[in-house]
Amino acid sequence: MKQLWAPWRMGYILSDKKENGCVFCNAYNSDNDEDKLVIYRDKYAFVIMNIYPYNAGHIMVVPNRHISSPTFLKPEEELNMFNLVNKSIDVLNKAISPEGFNIGMNLGRTAGAGIEDHIHIHIVPRWNGDTNFMPIVSNTKVISESINETYKKLKECFGG
Repeated sequence: MKQLWAPWRMGYILSDKKENGCVFCNAYNSDNDEDKLVIYRDKYAFVIMNIYPYNAGHIMVVPNRHISSPTFLKPEEELNMFNLVNKSIDVLNKAISPEGFNIGMNLGRTAGAGIEDHIHIHIVPRWNGDTNFMPIVSNTKVISESINETYKKLKECFGG
């Protein structure tokens, strides 16, 4: 049997996983962007790393306001969020050179939303062959780089 080493996971295993309040509002209101993995802030939204990524570089664009549906976005917030999606694509292309992207929102628990009350747009970089036998035979997803290393690359490319 081969072993899969992921020593950075110990911090997650030993942590208190339940955060009080909204994780996105907590990140927005934090003074420590690196601790909360906030990569970029704008007038109406911010970009944050997903701490449970599907792939290396999985980020999210989140409105600063705590809202549960895109139908509650003001026109200037809609435009800002979509501009941040485009900026994020450019940054990810520069920093980690993916071959494609999955971009979208999960609205409601039935749709797979892990955080239902604060909308966010997922941007997941993809590479040919990134979906392989590991999730099927061992229920394990291999992430090729630590989240902190990816954070540093993306933060620099965003100009931070």
